[in-house]
Parts: sequence; structure tokens; C-alpha cells
Amino acid sequence: MSPEVHYLWIMVRGQIARARNDERGVSAVEWVLITLALIAIAAAVTAIITDRIEGRAKDINL
Repeated sequence: MSPEVHYLWIMVRGQIARARNDERGVSAVEWVLITLALIAIAAAVTAIITDRIEGRAKDINL
């Protein structure tokens, strides 16, 4: 896992833990930040998988 994705994962886990412990609940801004972090993680994973698939596809001899 890249350091950026690892950092985002830690931040998201921290936000979720704070939300669970806070009796007021999660504000809309926090939900937006959590959602954006999850989207960023999904985009990073997609980019990594796409890059690896394209690299392997170029290795195929036709």
C-alpha cells in the first residue's frame, strides 16, 4: 500500500472512531470528508490495478 493511501486510511479510521464515540453524531462536513477519502482510495486502487493490467498486457506476445 502506498504511503498516501495508508495515510488516508488512517485518517478515515480516525474520523470513524471519533464519530462512534461522539454522541452528537457525524456532521455533514465529516461525512463529505469521509466520502472523499474513500473515493480517493478507490481511485488510487483503480489506477494501480489498471497500470498493472496494462503492463502485463504489453508483455503478451501475439
